Amino acid sequence: MGVMESKLSLHSPSLAALAALALAFCNFTASAQTVLVQNVHGYTLMDKGLTDKGTADQGIQKFSSLLIVDGHVKQVSTNDLKAPAGAKVIDGGGKTMLPGLIDAHGHVANYGEEQEQVDLRGSSSLPEALRRVAAFSKDNPRDAWLRGRGWNQVPWAGGAFPTAKDLDSVVDTRPALLMRVDGHAIWVNTRALQIAGITKATADPPGGQIVRDTAGEPTGVLVDAAKALVEQKVPEADDRTIKRRLQASMRELVKVGLTGAHDAGIDPRQYRIYRELGASGALPLRIYAMLADSPEARKVMVAGPKAPEFADRLQLRAVKAWVDGALGSRGAALLEDYSDQPQHRGLMLYTPEKLQGLAKLTAAHGWQLNIHAIGDAGNRVALDTFANSYTAAQRQATRPRIEHAQVVALNDIPRFAQLGVIASIQPTHATSDMNMAEARVGSTRIHGAYAWRKLLKSGARLAGGSDFPVELPNPFHGLYAAVTRQDHDGKPPGGWYPEEKLTRAEALRLFTLDAAYAGHMETKIGSLEPGKWADFILIDRDYFTVPDSEIDDIHVLTTWLGGHKVSESDAGIPKPKQAYLASR
Repeated sequence: MGVMESKLSLHSPSLAALAALALAFCNFTASAQTVLVQNVHGYTLMDKGLTDKGTADQGIQKFSSLLIVDGHVKQVSTNDLKAPAGAKVIDGGGKTMLPGLIDAHGHVANYGEEQEQVDLRGSSSLPEALRRVAAFSKDNPRDAWLRGRGWNQVPWAGGAFPTAKDLDSVVDTRPALLMRVDGHAIWVNTRALQIAGITKATADPPGGQIVRDTAGEPTGVLVDAAKALVEQKVPEADDRTIKRRLQASMRELVKVGLTGAHDAGIDPRQYRIYRELGASGALPLRIYAMLADSPEARKVMVAGPKAPEFADRLQLRAVKAWVDGALGSRGAALLEDYSDQPQHRGLMLYTPEKLQGLAKLTAAHGWQLNIHAIGDAGNRVALDTFANSYTAAQRQATRPRIEHAQVVALNDIPRFAQLGVIASIQPTHATSDMNMAEARVGSTRIHGAYAWRKLLKSGARLAGGSDFPVELPNPFHGLYAAVTRQDHDGKPPGGWYPEEKLTRAEALRLFTLDAAYAGHMETKIGSLEPGKWADFILIDRDYFTVPDSEIDDIHVLTTWLGGHKVSESDAGIPKPKQAYLASR
């Protein structure tokens, strides 16, 4: 087949044309060394944008042709490039091309595990959540434990935590464990409490809370470190199960346009399984792994970070620690009492001394340390740790991060830039939390919460993610939240604390160059510049020109990694999860 014979047109947005483009992509194999994509409406941010403070718009380059050689960008041009001899040529039909998007904070195995459990995300009331549990229990009678995730008591009538008795009404003969949407609390039934031996006499573990009634009896909700009292009784997943979950998760991630994900807290066994997948060519996106702190993990830390492998598809270079809990379950550590719960300031999961010991260990062996901190007290402890346990040279070399950085005291915001600490944020957390955040922290502290514009103006580097499965992994939801600060119904009008909005270019940079920088990969990915991997997506409308209200409706047509297609979608519309589950 000659060069012109392999050329396809996408001038019409018809399903037939889209199917033809997908077929052309499917025909490309790893043996295709040179690919020319023409007639696209391409955008990429440039590395120079990294030096701008809040002015990422200046770093945008538009292009219409992209030449790929051996998986890397060879040339981008505003003109039609001449196809080299033997090149595969694709006519993009004027569709919009963006660099592959990177989620700087997610949980890959957990997202795969969620596909196998009852989904409680979006349940608007306790009765609705119980109906979902009952239906799932009926359809999955042989599971030893009934598992689920996604409940959130905040929008339920009264906003109170659910109880074991509530759950007993639909499942009482086997243990049930349902993770809260933020992953920082679990709701269990009486059978699970019995298996764990949790009674009125059971003490709260350090960094955890057993929620109790007025008589001191456990109600069935356990927060942060207290979760382990039940979780340790759940049978451990075997290697085959973990591999299946990772693969199921990654299949879904590439469908929504992700070519990279920072896996925020894995153990050495999961890293081994990742390596097995990489060796078999089964990593469809780039995984930047964070090793969850544990005694076992600290033995790995002494050996130093692992070099990138499998054509930069796997890297273990970071360590993850958790300093506090989450805001919705009132586990985030605050400097003053919760505005809606006097005499309660959240939970500290590490002592400052323990955190400093970890910081010195990671600094000595060249690991990046990424600390989960949501409350203003948690963020201060994290910043103090980076200030006191690292030299300036060590901070510059390792690029420490605070994961979430949700509620920050106003006088601590400048410290991110001063210390060179990356604020790894999740824009959809703001729009998911806006129904309760101000109630938790009050009208004064809220001005340091989800304060992206203040962070940027201070000179801080940011990186964008979703924290999937806490939120859905679709990066266009994050882009929409960053630009509008509204929910999917366009509320509130004008956005929630709109002074903290980002421009579209700034938002895109969070999920491209900034996420790449946060993973020490900015010279290899994050933009479509010569020499970098050809990671890109084609989407069904122009991100930079559609109305704000349409950003979260953008569909990914095709995802490419290193010049090869890893996903395509019928008309860019991913299958709903129900259809995916039915096909498993």
